[in-house]
Amino acid sequence: MQHQTPPKIEQSPIPIVDLPKPKIPISRRLCAIILAPLVSITVSPPSSSSSVALARERRNRKTIPIEEYLTGPEGLKYYDIVVGKGPVAVKGSTVQVHFDCVYRGITAVSSRESKLLAENRIIAQPYEFKVGSPPGNERKREFVDNPNGLFSAQAAPKPPPALYFITEGMRVGGKRTVIVPPEFGYGQKGSNEIPPGATFDLNIELLKVTPPQGNS
Repeated sequence: MQHQTPPKIEQSPIPIVDLPKPKIPISRRLCAIILAPLVSITVSPPSSSSSVALARERRNRKTIPIEEYLTGPEGLKYYDIVVGKGPVAVKGSTVQVHFDCVYRGITAVSSRESKLLAENRIIAQPYEFKVGSPPGNERKREFVDNPNGLFSAQAAPKPPPALYFITEGMRVGGKRTVIVPPEFGYGQKGSNEIPPGATFDLNIELLKVTPPQGNS
């Protein structure tokens, strides 16, 4: 008896069917939200707000690296925290400023702490002087009767000699900080919390400029 070979069954290939991909409707608004971060990173144009942010950063900085200071007259190191936009102070200009002498975080001498005559009351009285003049001349002027009361420059806090020349070049509205060594500060006598022979920070705010006579 012969064994019969079973017939071969040919298997047809299984057809591959492309299933439809699910479609998720995306609105224009959703698309804009998704792409917004990429657009802001790649094509963000420079704006005027960048300069405002830079100015704000300068004002808020607590520590300024010494290499960012500029060198002024007599080798004094200064840094403009705020660059003013008003008239510029030149040699011979009569200016009004507020100044603060700060030693190790303590305000030792300040025009914002002037005393009125006949009263033990503190006011913020701007200090007036002529840029480039010898220190002390302006302290001889007469009494001034202002809305706060009777005030005399002779009773005002004594600024350091550095104030009289380092203000040159500032503009009204500007704020400048200066590193003042003892030879342009209070020398070997000191003043209030500033000890003899000490270096301190002088902070200046320029409030008003009157041009020299003949240059107005």
